Amino acid sequence: MKKTIALLTGGTTGEWVISVKSAATIAQNLDPDKFDVYKIMLTKQGWFYEPADSVRIEIDRNDFSLTIKGHKITFEGVFIAIHGEPGEDGKLQGYFDMLGIPYTTCNALTSAVTMNKGYTKAIVQDIPELHVAKSAQIFKHSPYQIEQIKKDLKLPYFVKPNNGGSSIGMSKVSNQYDLTSAIDKAFAEDTQILIEEFITGREFTVGVVKLGGKIIVLPATEVETGKEFFDFEAKYTPGVATETTPANIKDDTRERVVRIATAVYEKLNCRGVVRIDFILGPEEGDFYFIEINTIPGQTATSFIPQQVAAMGMKLNDFYTALVRETIG
Repeated sequence: MKKTIALLTGGTTGEWVISVKSAATIAQNLDPDKFDVYKIMLTKQGWFYEPADSVRIEIDRNDFSLTIKGHKITFEGVFIAIHGEPGEDGKLQGYFDMLGIPYTTCNALTSAVTMNKGYTKAIVQDIPELHVAKSAQIFKHSPYQIEQIKKDLKLPYFVKPNNGGSSIGMSKVSNQYDLTSAIDKAFAEDTQILIEEFITGREFTVGVVKLGGKIIVLPATEVETGKEFFDFEAKYTPGVATETTPANIKDDTRERVVRIATAVYEKLNCRGVVRIDFILGPEEGDFYFIEINTIPGQTATSFIPQQVAAMGMKLNDFYTALVRETIG
């Protein structure tokens, strides 16, 4: 029996562009012999299905159903491909939990907590072999002492919105007099921001997934960019960054990455596929946790499809296994 799956895309942030591309990759690689897939677009204007031969049809949000030509369609599961709000921050997960509809991502609590970079670091910081950068967390509508931050943290700093992904609103500050404008830029994206000490080293990202009840750490990718840091442009503009999958690291380093990434996945009670960004210090030394993405990009050039290929697995088989693990 084929499962009827809703593939949820769009969103209410600037990341919706990437979400649409991710959904296209997923739709192309979900086996039509196993799944009936309905791509559902979520925007600020509404939630709707847009068949090729008809006008858009609104979703009934009372039970997340669709009525086409008098026939009501309900879904056995939801593949959530929305990056940022409301797909990655727990809101949709809570909605589907209340309706009793399974989905492919982390649960509502994990999704909400991991959207907050500061809270996430507080949870993972005692994992063996893992380090976190020294940081300060400040709130837009609460007083903070900028001079105290300058005393507590060493230059250069990374200033970033505490919630959200894709490096939107992020700045690297090398001169203390630029800190105020960097804070203003981050506050334009979020009401909480994180100011971190800059960590010198090589930047990596690694996918982690549970399939068949077993946690699997995918081959890591090294990211090199001529820009100051791996920002939105470097992530999504071809040629700006060089990505090497699998990363060229020593065998014992690779084993350490697997241990730490597995521990992070377990400690945060993750589900489905996530992506962990980290920095290795000089000489492949200390492992510094940067952040976790609980709905990583699935565009044709995204890290997860690259890493799945490097593991020797077809994307079609990967998504089938992911749906079976999370939706049943």
